[in-house]
Amino acid sequence: MSEIPQTPYDVAGGDAGVRRLVDRFYDLMDELPEAYGIRKFHPEDLSGSRDKLYWFLSGWLGGPQHYVERFGHPFLRARHLPFTIGAAERDQWLMCMRQAVEEQIHEGPFRDKLWEAIISLADHMRNKSEPQQA
Repeated sequence: MSEIPQTPYDVAGGDAGVRRLVDRFYDLMDELPEAYGIRKFHPEDLSGSRDKLYWFLSGWLGGPQHYVERFGHPFLRARHLPFTIGAAERDQWLMCMRQAVEEQIHEGPFRDKLWEAIISLADHMRNKSEPQQA
């Protein structure tokens, strides 16, 4: 009998692991003054934001497609267009996510690959024209 390969969702801890990651991310975003730039994009009550990120990440990691079942294709960049997202906002988001990932994901090689994918995802959300660095 062959072993069923684990999805990234499984390696991240499944339902409970993804929820812990999301909750830690939003706790950090809510607590760290350095994250104010992105915190102000969110409603005071973060419960809806927590659910949406949890639903999205579950499917993105190869688990249940909660987000798609509720809302259809994520079209992440389009959904974030109402917010001006430049390098500073991306970096604030990544700061919170980095700490959450490091605290919640303990399998090193998986954590490194996940982090690379998260950086790419966050960079894709940028929609603010910024001057080129020399």
